[in-house]
Amino acid sequence: MKIGFDAKRAAQNRTGLGNYSRFVLRILSQHEPQNEYHLYIPNERRTPFLGEIPTVEQLHRHFPLTWMWRKLRSLWRVWGVTSDIRRDGMDIFHGLSNELPLNIRHAGCRSVVTIHDLIFLHCPEYYHLIDRKIYNYKFRRACRMADRVIAVSEYTKREIMDYYGTPADKIDVVYQGCDPVFGREIASDTLGRVHKKYDLPQRFLLYVGSIEERKNLMLVAKALDVMKERYSLERLDVHVVAVGRRTGYTRRIEEYLSSTGLTSRFHFFHNVPYADLPSFYRLATAFVYPSRIEGFGIPMLEAITAGIPAIGCTGSCLEEAGGPDSIYVSPDDSRELAAAVERLWTDDGLRRRMAERGREYARRFSDEKLCRDLMEVYRKI
Repeated sequence: MKIGFDAKRAAQNRTGLGNYSRFVLRILSQHEPQNEYHLYIPNERRTPFLGEIPTVEQLHRHFPLTWMWRKLRSLWRVWGVTSDIRRDGMDIFHGLSNELPLNIRHAGCRSVVTIHDLIFLHCPEYYHLIDRKIYNYKFRRACRMADRVIAVSEYTKREIMDYYGTPADKIDVVYQGCDPVFGREIASDTLGRVHKKYDLPQRFLLYVGSIEERKNLMLVAKALDVMKERYSLERLDVHVVAVGRRTGYTRRIEEYLSSTGLTSRFHFFHNVPYADLPSFYRLATAFVYPSRIEGFGIPMLEAITAGIPAIGCTGSCLEEAGGPDSIYVSPDDSRELAAAVERLWTDDGLRRRMAERGREYARRFSDEKLCRDLMEVYRKI
């Protein structure tokens, strides 16, 4: 089988869509090597992350061939690439990041699109109007034109059905796994090096993700303030380590921490090398992901895979990523979050049970299982 992919994000993007794209390409090429995998990439000079796929040399890479398309790379991706897909004889083309070429029906092959979330429709306040319009057109059209639609969670499947009227029997839920590195043991000297390099607290609550309003990290700051008043924060010695891209929202959190005397309890780290990230998880006492809405919530899965207890928020899909033995609180209730953190900080047995059961739940996201699920989607068409 010859399978083509829109690989722009795999080549250029460090965050969620890029990670998902590289994940799919990795597991397919490792576990189904009898197929041919073809990557269509708009800019051959911008491929900094392809090397993270261990089987990258087995993947066929395609770029715009003519002078005109090299000048109009964005247009090539949504229009011109279709003639290349037809010429190369693809059996299937998979849009990995919410969209397909607008004229995909002329590509001479079947098509699949992965829809990660419709947050821009559910929570329009987080997006500019023009971005919402573009996303809505591309996503809706992709769902209509594709032969199969992959949703990354049951929650996202319901959103696709509700907003776009896509029939349930056209949508397959195929979860994203996380990098196996989060489940591997880490040498004590490596942990010690990372702890010293970042001057991390002895015990800390870890957050990983962009520091933006939708991710709701302010809830954690407010929970610390509650703990200061109700649970003797000094006695518990709770610190928060936040790893993620800085935005204007970060400044709002910093101002709140300053006004409540909690600045020394919050530690922000930006541009942490990916190689150091697994050690952050292993060094943490617990993990918190207070996001209001997600398509799936990979950091929750990374945490339970690493064997640390996790706290998420209700309201979207985090229960699917974190499993039944993680703790879930309202995204607007700082007192509930404060109580959950206090329980974890004072109950060693609870932390151990959550860690053990979380790791057991995480096994259902193995590369082998998710690869089988993907191949089953392809075989349907």
